[in-house]
Amino acid sequence: MLEVNFHPFPVLKTGRLSLRKITDDDIMEIWQLRSNEVVMKYIDRPPAKTKPEALQHIQTITAALEKNEGISWGITLKNDNKLIGAIGFWRMQKENYRAEIGYMLHPDFQRQGLMQEAIEVVLDYGFNTMHLHSVEANINPLNIASAKILEKNKFLLEAKFRENYFFNSVFLDSHIYSLLASDWKK
Repeated sequence: MLEVNFHPFPVLKTGRLSLRKITDDDIMEIWQLRSNEVVMKYIDRPPAKTKPEALQHIQTITAALEKNEGISWGITLKNDNKLIGAIGFWRMQKENYRAEIGYMLHPDFQRQGLMQEAIEVVLDYGFNTMHLHSVEANINPLNIASAKILEKNKFLLEAKFRENYFFNSVFLDSHIYSLLASDWKK
């Protein structure tokens, strides 16, 4: 079974980014991300309407981290501690050496290659430090940008589920992408 320990918290760096621990001090930025219509358009979860809802989200992230059941990084520009996005592994299946990746980025910072940098360093951590065998991503099929970045990082579309998710009084489809450690190294 997969053994992980996220203590001390692993800060990750790229050419332009620093990926750090999300704390209660990030409540304003988490609220701005999780209440933003553009950011939440394809996440298929209710947007945060209040700052206490954003704080609850941070507390959920912190609880998973403390139990070594998931890890989320706040994405910041290298010389600015202000959170502009988040990325992490959750729904970990330790018995299968598998985790689900999820990510979001404020619209002001999209289409600049920043999420590509974040995904690369997080996948490196997942495969080389956590020793994951595979990573999956569950996306709304209408989220073309997410599909493109997954495919750019060698994820393969493995499943298309029709109307398997009920949200906002509508049945939605899901696409499951997957990446094996052996394919990522190629």
